[in-house]
Amino acid sequence: MTVHFKKNSLLYISLLILLFFSFFLYFFTLETYEQIEVFSLFIRQWFGRFYLWLGLGCVLLLIALLISPLRKRRLGTSADKPEFSNLAWISMLYSAGMGAGILLRAVQEPVFMMQHPPIINDRPIATTALEYTFYQWGFTAWAFYTIFAIVIGHYLFKRSKKVLPSSAFSAVESVFASKKHQNILLKCIDILAILTTVFGLVAAIGLGTTQIEGGLHHLFQFDFGTNGTISILFIISIVAFLSVFKGVHKGIKLISTWNIYITIALLFFVFVQGDMIAIITQFVTSLYYYIIDFIPLSLALGTYNPGEQFLTDWTYYYWAFWLAWAPFTGIFIARISKGRTLRELIIGVLLVPSLGTFFWFTVFGESAFQIIHTLSNYSGEFDNVFSSIFIFLENYPFQGMINMITILLLISFLVTSLDSAIFVLSMFTDHGKQNPSKKHRILWSIILTIFAIGILLLGNIREDIDVLIAMQKLLIITSLPFSLFMVIMILLFIKDFKKEEDTIVTK
Repeated sequence: MTVHFKKNSLLYISLLILLFFSFFLYFFTLETYEQIEVFSLFIRQWFGRFYLWLGLGCVLLLIALLISPLRKRRLGTSADKPEFSNLAWISMLYSAGMGAGILLRAVQEPVFMMQHPPIINDRPIATTALEYTFYQWGFTAWAFYTIFAIVIGHYLFKRSKKVLPSSAFSAVESVFASKKHQNILLKCIDILAILTTVFGLVAAIGLGTTQIEGGLHHLFQFDFGTNGTISILFIISIVAFLSVFKGVHKGIKLISTWNIYITIALLFFVFVQGDMIAIITQFVTSLYYYIIDFIPLSLALGTYNPGEQFLTDWTYYYWAFWLAWAPFTGIFIARISKGRTLRELIIGVLLVPSLGTFFWFTVFGESAFQIIHTLSNYSGEFDNVFSSIFIFLENYPFQGMINMITILLLISFLVTSLDSAIFVLSMFTDHGKQNPSKKHRILWSIILTIFAIGILLLGNIREDIDVLIAMQKLLIITSLPFSLFMVIMILLFIKDFKKEEDTIVTK
């Protein structure tokens, strides 16, 4: 690849920043972690509540769009039709937007919430535990993705803009008189989105590969260690590269559809062997309380405030994670949603995946609660986030085969998250093309692998920390600038969208 800096400054500036940070990850790992810890504490103290308000604002904005006449507006022209079937579309957006996380937390999080209730009320503890799990995996997470998908999809298909994060800030043209200043700002937004995407993606890869290592360790009673985890990462990276090399239709779509089929099969396997009536009842009850408590939960008001320490360890981290994934997930969703109306987009991205995730956590959570109740002495078997689901599945028939299928599903989910990110990052740096060149796909496959290894090293630098702790601190820092830009993006979009609507009405 010939280097023409001025022709692709976005690519080379982003790579220089990432390689610079990677240098510190590899050679000054402990010092880097200590600095991350300091900055993370500062941001949580001063901006934690801002994350909560932003999340609630995004959900309310989408509800307003869903009930307004604007819901009939289409991403593209009135003649454009959806490129993918509903199943393929849902499969791809879900695999890209959530993926391996639901396996990582399927058992551990509901059990943790039951043993350490974040809020105290007169409801059954199991109901409160699932309600809070729904809150952290539900509407807010998908609202961040949906907002970005709508904004970028509008400018991409309506205004024929490039596939770049800065396209969502097209309305900034009316703010800056100077073309030079405008270009500098838009370039900074693109670089920021690339960096946020990389940090969010490698965090998920770091956690996922560590869980795979934890599962293999539990099954074979052999400690694969950091080197083993890095080897798993290499395998995932190679498969992801082959998938993204094939493109959206031949690679990403096929693996995403496979993920959904296997996930549904695993869900059904656990569901039919548990107390199905209790699971369905718990699902309906927890969903009801989640909906009626959504606003006080979202703002941590009064008795719904779990305390700053809990918010720091859980909610602020989750919101930072979802925000970090918003640029690449939102743009990927926009890329595969051409021809769909805003109503289809909001229902398909905000509601359907949320309800599916809620039922997933209810099946695994309620089943885990029942297993704990049958034990005479529960001693924290489900406490470890990386091995809890494998221990849980040992309570069912065909445990060896089911656990191996779970490991393969984990790998497959990580592959789809990684190949989606590679594809989106390639679109960014290949001048916003909807089908980026294979050279860019190769480059980002290599860069993301190098960076993910650095993150694994960061999570193993001291015995008292792990990858999860390191990622919690890092993502809270890296997602803050993008979250501030997201507020500006939403305001500019509403102004531009309203202006366009007024023009249509006058005509």
